Amino acid sequence: MRGYFITFEGPDGAGKTTQIDLLSKYLLDKGLNVVVTREPGGTPISEAIRGIILDTNHSEMDPVTEMYLYAASRAQHVSQLIAPALRQGKIVLCDRFVDSSIAYQGAGRGLGMKMVEEINSAALQGVMPDITLFFDIDPEKGLTRGRNRDRRADRLELEGIGFHRDVYEAFCRLCHMYPERFRRINADGDIMEIHRQIINLIEQLPKYGK
Repeated sequence: MRGYFITFEGPDGAGKTTQIDLLSKYLLDKGLNVVVTREPGGTPISEAIRGIILDTNHSEMDPVTEMYLYAASRAQHVSQLIAPALRQGKIVLCDRFVDSSIAYQGAGRGLGMKMVEEINSAALQGVMPDITLFFDIDPEKGLTRGRNRDRRADRLELEGIGFHRDVYEAFCRLCHMYPERFRRINADGDIMEIHRQIINLIEQLPKYGK
């Protein structure tokens, strides 16, 4: 039986990684087979591409180059990890997926959401999320949270607030475009409050991948 594919999207600093860890533990405690991964990344080749994309020394990177690098990373990720896991009946939790490219490169970089969708069609190999959790938080507040993390900001996180507002608005448009797939999570609360929102939503999904 095919597994279940859940993606986590939203502005930088929205708290996705923490919530993925909590949801993974919740599902594992139920005896479900869970794979946790991220984009860009998830496989050795994809992680190598991630290093190129997010390196702050690569400030001269052209937006079209950036778009294709994300798509290349995704193609390897889907073929090597995500698609096989789904065929094995596993639940895949992924920190960002194609919607991030549509928002960041399509809207943030001004390449056009439709073009980014088209470029990624081959990379997806027919694999799309069953459900996408959109962590809804004001981008400025998310960036402030991010600055408090114990790590250096990456190349995209260092972009100005105008860029991040364009990305946020694109995510909101995607929620309206794909209401059957997107679910909004109010990410402007404490960690356990957000976790409860997610669990309430997951419990309503059919068999959550069983």
